[in-house]
Amino acid sequence: MDDYTFTLDFKVRDYECDLQGVVNNANYPHYLEHARHEFLLEKGLDFAALTEEGIHLVVTRMEIDYKHPLVSGDRFCVGLNIRRLTKLRFQFQEDIYRLPEETLIIKGLVTGTALNQRRRPAFPSQLEILF
Repeated sequence: MDDYTFTLDFKVRDYECDLQGVVNNANYPHYLEHARHEFLLEKGLDFAALTEEGIHLVVTRMEIDYKHPLVSGDRFCVGLNIRRLTKLRFQFQEDIYRLPEETLIIKGLVTGTALNQRRRPAFPSQLEILF
């Protein structure tokens, strides 16, 4: 887990599991989103406050490779790295590992951008702190 800029621990809750007893695939994007929001907070940026300022952070693409399932009660960690792709786009590498053995559960790539008040792509100076 030392290869990540930011990590966040979680525990699977019963209601996140499907009839097969594993975490429903639709819940993994929620885990990744929560980790991104916590990463922003650690950097001194609040997602809701940015929105109030007219800076809208949006996901433009998400790729998830599912490797192994999680089940109710599993402890896991999201590891996150961020890189600038272009003048307007950035990408989060987000991977989930089951703890304590650090079994790779998913590999994720989340591409995003910021939109200004007119909903046009922009990259405000406040976001420079992320890199």
